[in-house]
Amino acid sequence: MSNEVLIEKFYSSFAAQDIEGMLSCYHNNIQFEDPAFGILKGERAKNMWRMLLKSSKDGIKLKFSDIQTEGNTGSAKWIAEYNFSRTGRRVVNHVKANFIFKDGLIINHRDQFSLYNWAKQALGMTGVLIGWSSFFKKKMQKGTNSLLDNFILKNTD
Repeated sequence: MSNEVLIEKFYSSFAAQDIEGMLSCYHNNIQFEDPAFGILKGERAKNMWRMLLKSSKDGIKLKFSDIQTEGNTGSAKWIAEYNFSRTGRRVVNHVKANFIFKDGLIINHRDQFSLYNWAKQALGMTGVLIGWSSFFKKKMQKGTNSLLDNFILKNTD
């Protein structure tokens, strides 16, 4: 499968909330990074996606576009629209994804988006006031990783 088809499969599976289809695109040594979680590796990265899809009560509406690949790298743009579970507020998050491929799978996946824009939508005035700060980013990553720790504890044998 070409790297372009691999990215298409990843996002088509995401849009269909087919977690195992998504994760079949990842190398066992995957490294994922984004502003909300920081760096996650291996099963921890895979469990982040499991947690996000299982916790999205109303589902995530996903659109993806601009898939480009060259050699062992690639990129795509995607938009996620969902209700943030903690506040119920509607979020439309515009994301730029970059990929590195190895052995026909994604070994590095980095999502970039404005944490400030996300915070304004998800948290309202609190996000407007502190969503731009490094304090907020550190607190956010600590909180999301704590949620992930709890999810892993409850969902692994």
